[in-house]
Amino acid sequence: MLDKDTKDTIDDLRQILVGKVTDPRSQVEQITNGMLFKFMNDMDEKSISLGGVPSYFIKEYEKFSWRNLLDEKNSGEKKVNLYSEALEKMFYNKYLPQIFREIFKYSTLPYKDPKVFNKFISGISCFQYSDSEKLGDAFEYLLSFMGKQGDAGQFRTPRHIIDFIVDIVNPKKNEKILDPACGTAGFLISSYKHILKQNSKNNLGDKLGPSDRKNISENLNGFDISPEFLKVSLMNMFLHKFNNPNIIEYDTLSDDRKWNQHYDIILANPPFFTPKGGITPHNRFSIKSKKAEVLFVDYINEHILPTGRGGIIVPGGVVYRAGGAYQQIRKKIINESLIGVISLPPGIFNPYSNVKTSVLILDKKINKQKTDIFFVEVSNDGFDLGKTRKPIKENDLPNALESIHNYLKNGSTNKLLKIVPKKTILNSKDIGLVYSRYIKKELTSEYEYFSIDDICKVVNGSTPSRKNKSYWKNGTVPWFTIDDLREQGHYINRTIQKITNTALKETTIKILPKNAVLICCTTSIGECAFSEIELTTNQQFNSLIIKEKFKKIILPKFLFWMCTLIKKELLRNSGKTSFSFISGKKLKEIKIPMPKIDIQKKILKKIEQNLENVNQYKTAIKKNNKDITDQVNKIWSFKD
Repeated sequence: MLDKDTKDTIDDLRQILVGKVTDPRSQVEQITNGMLFKFMNDMDEKSISLGGVPSYFIKEYEKFSWRNLLDEKNSGEKKVNLYSEALEKMFYNKYLPQIFREIFKYSTLPYKDPKVFNKFISGISCFQYSDSEKLGDAFEYLLSFMGKQGDAGQFRTPRHIIDFIVDIVNPKKNEKILDPACGTAGFLISSYKHILKQNSKNNLGDKLGPSDRKNISENLNGFDISPEFLKVSLMNMFLHKFNNPNIIEYDTLSDDRKWNQHYDIILANPPFFTPKGGITPHNRFSIKSKKAEVLFVDYINEHILPTGRGGIIVPGGVVYRAGGAYQQIRKKIINESLIGVISLPPGIFNPYSNVKTSVLILDKKINKQKTDIFFVEVSNDGFDLGKTRKPIKENDLPNALESIHNYLKNGSTNKLLKIVPKKTILNSKDIGLVYSRYIKKELTSEYEYFSIDDICKVVNGSTPSRKNKSYWKNGTVPWFTIDDLREQGHYINRTIQKITNTALKETTIKILPKNAVLICCTTSIGECAFSEIELTTNQQFNSLIIKEKFKKIILPKFLFWMCTLIKKELLRNSGKTSFSFISGKKLKEIKIPMPKIDIQKKILKKIEQNLENVNQYKTAIKKNNKDITDQVNKIWSFKD
């Protein structure tokens, strides 16, 4: 458990550096280097106190000892230069263990201010290697400040999400474990702690012998393409008592030298980012793709042993996106390893990203035994989903964990955990891994059904650039948004915002005719409006314009009222990134019933009468509320 003094020390160190080192990654690297530098000094001092000799700051490296860095006889400038030189040379110090040399690799001091350095070195002096157990927790706290890594799509996985996945996968002491994109080594350390708990009687891990601990250390493996993350993960493992961790710099997707190595368990939150032009993978992948998320899922599925298990955090596209490679990988894992999909809420990775993610649970042995895939939707993880991620009472993770363990033990389901037959998913058009697509609740009608694509032209909305004032200043062309729907209700006869004719000429936005049906396809999916005027719409809306050959047999307002009933169907077919959306293709596939024109007229007449009654009631309610206020004001009112 992280104590307050250590936490405050780390916070102070970051504040000391922030004026000179603005990037959180670089702050973490500088504090990591400082901590290791101090720990090597502590180990040398301990050796001397026991009658031995120092191991690290010896011979030509003796001048870099902590004692010299703090020596008041040395000027501030000399101390800075001494430490800067030490960082650059420690990788070549043959007296250091390989893990230490790797941590110091490519290290430099990015500032030369003696005042900042003196404050920094004084703060580092608070750390003692004898307290390395609690410093492991402190280092994990430090890593929480590492956010989005440039354009690499890498996000530090929250500790409680890692522990949740590890608990489901349940690694054991004799199993070989890999994280092929290990980042800060969070999954490996969580697996180690989980194994300790599973082998405890009176004290943590007391049922493990020396040979068990040696095997566990050898069984934990990590790859990462980033030298920065490699240094951080090595330090994290070192602070958790791993003196020679099996973590190496390795490009899992482009380098095939380790392709023939397989594992009992693979856990990962691989990078979501694919560079422009795509990944250039080696040729041993079974699925041909340049998308990083597809390749990582393929790699993990391929490298789990026949009795192996896995847990992978994936972006939304892996579970629902159309396209050959995405559908191929879903089909492959359903047939070979997938047993469950856990939907996580957008905001898990805040404040760095609002990306929507899911967790794929793999188990090749159980996959062969079960004919279903389980689905769990986590709405709350114990923290709000805003930028600050403050703790809240609502937390679905404990119930989700219990539900999943019960399902794996005895096949039981509940309101939180639901199942869908593999055959149902594999027989669907896109083999999507979204539970709502398999809910069998459909609108029924005695009348003939037509798809929206059959009867309507679907026009996408657009938003002219806000930076171009000529598109907005003194605009006269009505531009529809969700705010107009909320202000006026279903029938739209004016808009709050307007664009210019210049915007029409220079962009792809189009004027829509009267009687177009407007359907919201992002965020507030399924909200509908009917245009009584010519207008344009923003990108949230798709517009339905009845095709010429259907104009005599479909009333526009009747089409609108039919569209108000398809919200559930739209949601069922929607996907999620940082918000919900329905693709144009899915919208066009939706079918609606269409009775004869005379029946449409009768229904519309009744609807219009009801709407008139509603408006009369609203007027009456408004009048009565005013009367109530007037009666109260006769007794007691404010004077101007």
